[in-house]
Amino acid sequence: MARSGRYKVPFRRRREGVTNYYKRRRLILSGKPRLVVRRTNRYIIAQVVKAEPHGDVTLVSAHSGELKKYGWKGGTKNTPSAYLLGLLIGFKALKAGITEAILDIGLHRAVPGSRVFTVARGAVDAGLSIPIGDEVLPGDERIRGEHIANYASALSEKGYTFSKYIKRGLNPSDLPRHFDEVKEAIKAAWSTITAPQE
Repeated sequence: MARSGRYKVPFRRRREGVTNYYKRRRLILSGKPRLVVRRTNRYIIAQVVKAEPHGDVTLVSAHSGELKKYGWKGGTKNTPSAYLLGLLIGFKALKAGITEAILDIGLHRAVPGSRVFTVARGAVDAGLSIPIGDEVLPGDERIRGEHIANYASALSEKGYTFSKYIKRGLNPSDLPRHFDEVKEAIKAAWSTITAPQE
């Protein structure tokens, strides 16, 4: 390793590719809670986090595995589940008295219509105020999973199936209808939640 005085070793989390400190500083200086969205190989995780001098404090959290409680039989890392997760974290945030947040996508690429922005749209539809442009949010047909249903129909003609969906009791072609049912189930479960008065 260089020992020159002109060489500066980056922070450990930056070296590991975990934290971009320039973006994090700008988010923290806003003074608002952050809606942190992260993806794993199996799930999507959403948390509302507040920065404190001693470290971040998680105010509310949810992950796409929780959607099973509301009857969700689809995948836990696709676009429809991302929207439902956003709806769920939005309602949880409102219940905790949080009415606004800013989106923190971490090191994920800011691709319009991606799952991290889909979570944000779900949270906004739940009533959480998030400053975000409409141009990065996905359309209704993608949120409902119509692209997945069309792909499944095309595969079935060739003799292929979505075996995990079928094992859970869901015909992939029925995904948009199933999405609507679960969305209504989440809304019904949290229907008593309203934003606190100013």
